[in-house]
Amino acid sequence: MIHVFIGTKAQYVKTAPLLRLMDDRGVAYRLVDSGQHARLAVAFRAELGVRAPDVYLGGEADVSSIPAAAGWALRLAGRLLSRRRLREEVFGGMGGVCVVHGDTPSTLLSALMARRAGLSVAHLEAGLRTGRWLHPFPEEVIRYLVARRADLLFAPDDRAVGNLEAMRTKGRIVALPGNTVLEALREAAPSVGEGGPVVITMHRVENLHRRRRREALAALAGRLAADHEVRWLFHEPTTGALGRRAVDRMEKAGVVMTGLAGHADFLNMLAAAPFVITDGGSVQEECALLGVPTLLWRGRTDRPDGLGANVVLGKYDPAVVQGFVGDPERHRRPPRIPDAEPSVLILETLSEWEAAG
Repeated sequence: MIHVFIGTKAQYVKTAPLLRLMDDRGVAYRLVDSGQHARLAVAFRAELGVRAPDVYLGGEADVSSIPAAAGWALRLAGRLLSRRRLREEVFGGMGGVCVVHGDTPSTLLSALMARRAGLSVAHLEAGLRTGRWLHPFPEEVIRYLVARRADLLFAPDDRAVGNLEAMRTKGRIVALPGNTVLEALREAAPSVGEGGPVVITMHRVENLHRRRRREALAALAGRLAADHEVRWLFHEPTTGALGRRAVDRMEKAGVVMTGLAGHADFLNMLAAAPFVITDGGSVQEECALLGVPTLLWRGRTDRPDGLGANVVLGKYDPAVVQGFVGDPERHRRPPRIPDAEPSVLILETLSEWEAAG
């Protein structure tokens, strides 16, 4: 059996092309939801055409704080104690291969649970690295640990392949013709336009728990609102980290603070934005494909997408930031969405592995 074990918004978006392909081809699979983004996942499953999970391990609320994350992780980790119960309750008593995605706590926990239950592990989006253990944390550590335990490693680009080869991973490295995000974007078919607001997102631990970084972005958003329509799409942890006063100041300056949008709506916002400021890896990939001027609010990035073209790595350097916002249009590029179908190669490889196992 092919098991797909995911639990965050981005994981649903990026695995949806594979899940729909399996549905279209009549390939049996089991879907396990970790519950990391419990509330968000309901809406995203409906929008993306993903069926309900066979097993749901979370509660009714998103994991949006450190105490909540600790409790959620401990509950899932507790299932590792009994291999028999884990195999029966989570994996339906079946072996096979378990597909995990990315670099979130769900990724690590699902890989550990699969290995404990005696399943093979297939890691989607494997090999992305910054080369610095704490930048970003915990994502860099999670990717390393999962790569060491994976049997199949699906690398989205040549640099990721090189990183995995340098690690001398024991698993089989499969070079893909791109990341599945391009299939998700192509299927959503955003309308490339103009006249939309500046789009800002921030959710990474490396920013939320660094006061100077988060306050600098809040101050920048307030300044930009004097000349632009600015929309900040926030995760719950973001507003908690910023604090009520900072949010009030931004709203008073004219920044529109809204919750996360659906996938298609968000892509349309990106496509129409004069520029985007983000710390999100998936957003970087999407903006690179759309050609939208993008400032990465990070010190380092694990992805090459758009760098040297429409994407600028800010490095928290005021001169770089000012240079970008002073003339973002010079970074705009035509949209470039290849016809590649990485999900087809992923499914073929998984089917061969399952049959041989």
